[in-house]
Amino acid sequence: MTGTDSAAFDAFYGATVRRVVLYLYAACGDRAEAQDLAQEAFARAWQHWPRIARYEDPEAWVRTVAWRLLANRWRSLRRRLTALARLGPPPHPAGPSPDRVAVVDALQRLPQAQRQVVALHYLLDMSIADIATGTGVPAGTVKARLSRARTALAGLLGDHELETSDVPL
Repeated sequence: MTGTDSAAFDAFYGATVRRVVLYLYAACGDRAEAQDLAQEAFARAWQHWPRIARYEDPEAWVRTVAWRLLANRWRSLRRRLTALARLGPPPHPAGPSPDRVAVVDALQRLPQAQRQVVALHYLLDMSIADIATGTGVPAGTVKARLSRARTALAGLLGDHELETSDVPL
């Protein structure tokens, strides 16, 4: 495409974009969607501008393309609504089990330092030495925090019979 073609398209776009968006806005009732549709139609016009520029009414071509894009969106929406009516809404994911809620609540009650070493050791499967290196705390302190955390968790979770498959510890 030449610079002349580019200038001609720019002039065409500047002269017609407001009318095309207004037309689409009246058709769909959503300004943002009308703007999106118009931009897509003008982008397609730009791709074929040497041919479209020779048309008697290039704006009519853009409006037709935009209308077809809008109709395709409506058809797509109708298909989705039909499928939703036929299949029903998607199932809601199951919430956390009562055991998991109890463990998370118990962990939140631990002091931050104990919660940190429990998470690193049991959830990330880190060794005492790795935790000590990563946190900058002596290994003995890590062991003490883990011991205190286990004791506290046992007290907090003592009334619950936990399923081990659902417990992150």
